[in-house]
Amino acid sequence: MNNGKTIVVAACALVDADGRVLIARRPEGKSMAGLWEFPGGKVENGETPEETVIRELQEELGITTKLACLAPLTFASHSYEDFHLLMPLFVCRRYWGIPQAQEGQALKWVRPGKLRDYPMPPADEPLVPFLIDLI
Repeated sequence: MNNGKTIVVAACALVDADGRVLIARRPEGKSMAGLWEFPGGKVENGETPEETVIRELQEELGITTKLACLAPLTFASHSYEDFHLLMPLFVCRRYWGIPQAQEGQALKWVRPGKLRDYPMPPADEPLVPFLIDLI
């Protein structure tokens, strides 16, 4: 049982023209380092999940997108030991710029059917079947 704290983290499945999804490996020094995840981050006070995704894509990958380019797909709800994570997942197929790691993380474009080959945090894993069905 966690301590009752719920954290909202907005994530994005960035899809390229070939139908591949971008995943990022958590860098050393972060919790769950070495695991692969969808880009995104914690929703700050006063932010909508969509605004979080737009901000995080700029900060983490150096790309720009707009609210109209984000489509909600599904969400994850997962209890970790010390908090509960609620994570809406958006799909984005339209963005400006070339995604490049801004925070030292490794990036990889992966076909949805191959996402299970990459170890992910427990909250990210249930999102994969939705992407396989969608793309």
